[in-house]
Formats: sequence, C-alpha cells, structure tokens
Amino acid sequence: MLHVVQPVDGGVARVVTDLVTDQIRTGLRVAVACPRGGLADAVRGLGAEVHAWRAARSPGPLLPAEVRQLGRLVARVRPYLVHAHSAKAGLATRLAVRGRIPTVFQPHAWSFEAVGGVTARLARRWERYGARWADRIVCVSEAERRTGERAGIAARWTVIRNGVDTERFRPPPERPEGGPRPLPPLVADLPVSAPLVVCVGRLCRQKGQDVLLSAWEQVLRRLPNACLVLVGDGPDDDLLRSSAPASVRFAGSAPDAAPWYRAADLVVLPSRWEGMALAPLEAMACGRPVVVSDVDGARESLPPGHALFCLTPPEDPYALATAVSDLLLNAPLRTTLGRQGHQHVLSAHDVRHTADAVAQVYRDMADVTGAEPACGVPVER
Repeated sequence: MLHVVQPVDGGVARVVTDLVTDQIRTGLRVAVACPRGGLADAVRGLGAEVHAWRAARSPGPLLPAEVRQLGRLVARVRPYLVHAHSAKAGLATRLAVRGRIPTVFQPHAWSFEAVGGVTARLARRWERYGARWADRIVCVSEAERRTGERAGIAARWTVIRNGVDTERFRPPPERPEGGPRPLPPLVADLPVSAPLVVCVGRLCRQKGQDVLLSAWEQVLRRLPNACLVLVGDGPDDDLLRSSAPASVRFAGSAPDAAPWYRAADLVVLPSRWEGMALAPLEAMACGRPVVVSDVDGARESLPPGHALFCLTPPEDPYALATAVSDLLLNAPLRTTLGRQGHQHVLSAHDVRHTADAVAQVYRDMADVTGAEPACGVPVER
C-alpha cells in the first residue's frame, strides 16, 4: 500500500510513522511518497519503500506538475490501496488517481478552516467535488466529521481518533518528596518553585502561540516567576521571538518532546483549528494536565469533566490566561487531572487501537472493492 504525505513534519508525520510501524510489523509491503526530509528518513529506517515526491506544502502554480509526478509514481509502485494524508496530498492524490485505485483520504483538519474569503469557498467546493474520488474519508474526531458535513461534503465517513505511543510517552518516575525535578538544559537554571508551562507545536498561525504570548502577561501578573517554553519551529519563529518577554524561551525543534512534557507543570496548546491535536494526548500520556482551545477534537480528547478546567474559547487571551493561572496555582488539582488524563489516554487513545482501526478500514474496503495489487491500473500522466 502507498501513503502519500505532505506536510512531512508535526502531527501528520507522527501519525504516518506510527501507522507504517504497525503495518510493517504485520507484514504489509508499505511505500511512502513524500518530500525529502525527516519523515522519509524515519519510515525508510522502519523498512518502508520511500519515493521522493517533490511537492510544496500548499497548492500553487506547480500543482499540475506535482499531480503528474505523483501519477507516474503510483503507476510505478502499483499499490492496491492509496492513503492520502492532509489537504495537499489529498488534492494531488485524488486528481492523480481519480478513483482507479481504492483511496483513503485523511484530512488531519480541513483546508478551508485555515483560510478565509474566496480561498475558503474554493477549498470547500473542491472538497465537495473531490469526495467522489475517495472510497473512505477518515476523520480523527467526530467534530472534524461534522465540520465536513456542514461544509456539504458527502462521503463515506469513518472516525478514528488519534492515538499516541503510550510506551514512549509515559509519566516520569516518582521522585522523592521535595526532590529536584528533571529539567532539560534550556531551563536547568529555573528555581524549584518556578512554574513551567510548555507549548509543543509548529510555530505557525494554526497553533496559536501568538494568543498564548498575549495571555502570558496576565499570567505573569499572578505568577511573576513563571516560565513559558515554546517547543517547535516554523514560519512564525521570528515574529514570536520579537514579541516574547524574557520569561519565554524557545527550544526549537525537538526530535523527542517527551522530556518537555515530563518537565512541565502544565502543557498548553491554544490552536485556532485542528482535527484532533496530538500534543495534548502526548502530554496527558506523560501524566501532565493540559489547557487547550475549544476547536475540533479538543473536547473529545479530554477525559470526562476536564473541559471545565482545561478548555478555553479559541483566540481568547483573557480566558486562556485565567485557565493557565488557576491551574498553576492549584497543585493538587493539577495532580488529579494529570493522573486522570494518563488513564484516559491508556484506555481511549493508545496508538495500537488507532492502527487496528485503520487496518479494519483497509479490510472493509478490500471486501467491498475486491481490491488486488493494482498491476496495470492506468493512471493519467
């Protein structure tokens, strides 16, 4: 089978890597088409075939060439099923394959939520049209599916909530009462009493770090010694650095965010839109409480009863600052929320359950289509 992927970083790359890991373990022949970079290296190391697909993150004037290149690649690989991840890969894959091979499209958040005006209307129109060339659209939350339905997309839907590796993301060992907490080198100088807030995500408008910086001044008025660390890189790096106070530190891209989650007193992700973000699930798997904005997938990712403390309206710095400050000032509540979050992820968001559900989608599609390896299937060039 063939995964087609763009973008190749952040949550999408982690989802694909986890799926490839499971699929190779179960004996599938797996190929991945994506631009060169970290994802290509990771899945190659797992044993997947990697095919370089030169594609920009967003649609542009090179789209026809990207579609032709992908069509040639599909004809060469001859998969029995194609799984396209995110809006750009979904656009190019469906134009290249046009239903000739069983196709799964997984948006990982809808493209029309990222834009406005005419561009959003065009994106919705395309998704309504392009749905005819997807045998299944997999959403990572019921909220994401409902957003698609409200946009007029008629599809055969399956909801498979995101999962995380609960062996990789797990709570830190218990430390002696009053013992020092393990801190990454960037914040090793923090006093023991200084609250540490961590935000893990690509530095871009979607993830809302600018909203968090707007809220941070209010947090500092209640907790003057608090420290905020932004973990990640992206197009908004320079802009965020220019507006950040001294108590905000930038960790850059981290190959493993787990040490940051374990060091944090609180993990925050104030996204403007999502399907279901991975960072809060990873943080909860590490036993850490989270504060997230009320976008698609957020409520579904939280344990029952946590929305009261952990959910804020998107793009509302005052509400965000209030929730963050209240939790930083209530250590027993943070401990309770962290323990409950950990159990919730173990029971509802283990990546092995996610991989099993995706495998069942593939089996269902094979039963319906009688899919065989697509040798000789014509693909437009």
